[in-house]
Amino acid sequence: MGQKFDPITLEILWRRLISVVDEADSTVARTAFSSLLRDAHDYTCMFTDRKGRELAQGTFATPGQSGAMALGIKNLVNKLPSDSYRPGDVFITNDPWALAGHLNDICVMSPIFYKDKLTSFTACVFHHSDIGGRVSSDNHDVYEDGLFIPLVKLYDSGILNEAVLEMIRWNVRTPDEVIGDIRSQIAANHVCTEKICQMLDEYNLDGLDDLADEIISRTEKSMREAIEEIPDGIYQAQGIIEQIEGREDLVIKVAVEVKGSDIVVDLDGSSSHVDWGGNVVYNFTYAYVFMGLKSIFDPDIPNNDGCAEPISMKAPEGSVVNCTFPVAVAARMQIGHFLTEIIYRALAKAVPDRVIAGSGGTPATMNVFYGKRNDGRPWHSVVIRGGGMGASSTNDGYYDYIFPANGANTPIEILESDTPLIVETRGVLTDSGGPGKMKGGLGRRVVFRVPDDEYAPIPPVNLGIQSGRFRYPPEGLFGGKDGSRAQFLINGKKGNPYGLTQLRPGDVVIMDAAGGGGYGNPLERDIELIENDVANGYVSIESAREDYGVVINPQTMKADWDATEKLRESLKKE
Repeated sequence: MGQKFDPITLEILWRRLISVVDEADSTVARTAFSSLLRDAHDYTCMFTDRKGRELAQGTFATPGQSGAMALGIKNLVNKLPSDSYRPGDVFITNDPWALAGHLNDICVMSPIFYKDKLTSFTACVFHHSDIGGRVSSDNHDVYEDGLFIPLVKLYDSGILNEAVLEMIRWNVRTPDEVIGDIRSQIAANHVCTEKICQMLDEYNLDGLDDLADEIISRTEKSMREAIEEIPDGIYQAQGIIEQIEGREDLVIKVAVEVKGSDIVVDLDGSSSHVDWGGNVVYNFTYAYVFMGLKSIFDPDIPNNDGCAEPISMKAPEGSVVNCTFPVAVAARMQIGHFLTEIIYRALAKAVPDRVIAGSGGTPATMNVFYGKRNDGRPWHSVVIRGGGMGASSTNDGYYDYIFPANGANTPIEILESDTPLIVETRGVLTDSGGPGKMKGGLGRRVVFRVPDDEYAPIPPVNLGIQSGRFRYPPEGLFGGKDGSRAQFLINGKKGNPYGLTQLRPGDVVIMDAAGGGGYGNPLERDIELIENDVANGYVSIESAREDYGVVINPQTMKADWDATEKLRESLKKE
């Protein structure tokens, strides 16, 4: 019989495990070199039991990485016999098919020993801003994407393998930053290892096996009870996703079968993989399918292996949601981020109060900039930004939000300090949120300029974009209207958001992120909310009248209630 824990002790230990990972997470914020990690938080820390089962992840983990790691670390851990691990070992890999789906996501994994016995593993995945290669969404295979690192030992019993770091250093544009970020990963794992051993010592535990069994089984029970609350059946949906200009649209089909406390997600019928970087590996697809289901059924319980036990997924091999080596995968978020939204769409009728409309931060917008300064030094920076979040049955969508990826918008000050670029404008876009009883979140506009004075970079400035929603806007739900579309302009003319763009000194770039979809009939929106929207510049007087049936007096900025009642009655009849 394993050790049993009373409810209070179990809660203390469970929260302690999460706090340990959060401390490792904060170590990254203090030690990482690149703004993509420090400021945009594009990384995930977690640890597992000795079998590779996820026990805890950072509170601010990125779902695409954490969900993929939950599958991937388990497979990596069990690649080697358990008696082959040694204290001081550190492994490194960025195999897209083993973990988080593209080469920029580098994983560093370490075994944790306590009293000379293997007790668990700690791992972190960082989205490194540079991994070499051709930085563009329209790469044709993974060889163009950059440096591929198979699973190798970075440290062998505490001895650094300098050759691995040298190999990385000579294949990236900004080696000091990349190597510095890898050392930050090692530091995060060290913190996690130290704090776990302190906890085991403090509570006089020999290991984590019994605690892991208790946490995982309780979590699975909670998830299954939530799933059992909705009727059995097969719930279907599909999503249409735009491709590079001139290519046929992609189709993602999903059937969610609920049977008792089990869920099977079948993606049969989805499009075949494509000859550009939007392809998604199985792990990354699973991560955002899991994100959708977890947020619907049991959002409050902390993530661990038990959450995933009731969920299985089928994805046809060779499809865009289960691509095969060696297709390009650098821009996998341009398709992968949509999986959560399509899961919501499938289950919307079954659980209407637990889903949201389409989001303008699906997919997140990622801008990869690189070039040389006027003194010849190379520079490289990655910026991620969101759009308007979709509305729910009870709340308007958040503005300028990265969903479902859970990153943070890069501050203007950071972009300007890391690059020669100058930001001229940043702000939300009036009328970009989809009208509804609950309004979609507003999209945002960023305008930046390549300087053309003596501080200008050596031309050209290379810009690789990963984004979407340029042709198809985020959809509304239950009568809510669509949000606005995204836009990419160079000197006022439409640019190519799916390839590598070369900017020259003096060029001005406008990037508009899409607004979120609305939820419910706009004619049912509270009139006082419309007054507030108009007063704050979120909704124009014209949109208030045309979309919401609310007549706003331009002098007082208040609603004319009699005129509004008449207009709404007229619009309802139409």
